Amino acid sequence: MIELENVTKIYQMGNLKVAALNGVNLSIGEGEIVAIMGRSGSGKSTMMNVIGCLDVPTSGQYILEGEDVGQLSDDRLAVVRNRKVGFVFQTYNLLARSTALANVELPLLYGNGKDHRRRSMEALDRVGLAGRAGHRPAELSGGEQQRVGIARALVKEPTILLADEPTGNLDSRSSEEIMGILQALNREEGITVIIVTHEPDIAGHTNRVVSMRDGQVIDDKAVANPRQAVVQGIER
Repeated sequence: MIELENVTKIYQMGNLKVAALNGVNLSIGEGEIVAIMGRSGSGKSTMMNVIGCLDVPTSGQYILEGEDVGQLSDDRLAVVRNRKVGFVFQTYNLLARSTALANVELPLLYGNGKDHRRRSMEALDRVGLAGRAGHRPAELSGGEQQRVGIARALVKEPTILLADEPTGNLDSRSSEEIMGILQALNREEGITVIIVTHEPDIAGHTNRVVSMRDGQVIDDKAVANPRQAVVQGIER
């Protein structure tokens, strides 16, 4: 599904060239749940941007579902990104004056599809927040805000969910709930989930951990006994 072959990403910083990724080879199969770990500056965020079609390699190939996305035009790349990838952010990125439902509905407003409200309510229901649809972010806890963020990522039915430090602003209980939702989406719906994190405990909820340093993959191993998160208040 996801194939990175000798991928390099170089940024020009004035007269200096900085290699954020340096000859990365990585394969992620359909339906996997994978953690990408590394310290700040390791290249994990750049890796996420490339996998999520927010950026393209300077050299090497990125094959997504059989298509070399590194060769696509910006417009075509945006189409692939919007159809196949959902993003979950550490800081939620919700509109403060809009309800949970309106925030989830936002990605649908740029298309020509119908039933925006129904699809958005279904996405909220998948994360256990249908009953909070009319609440604004300030009326929700941090964990509930992140659930809204996940629902917004799900509303266009992506095949890949990219979560960038999804528990970074949450307490341990809320973190456990968010990981439980991500595990359930992977297990029950077959969504490929990729989590960028620096927390070993969070990575322990996945089936595989890819470790990065200085723009390279230095380790890639299966998790022998992934932790199964317990989610309170969500029926599945």
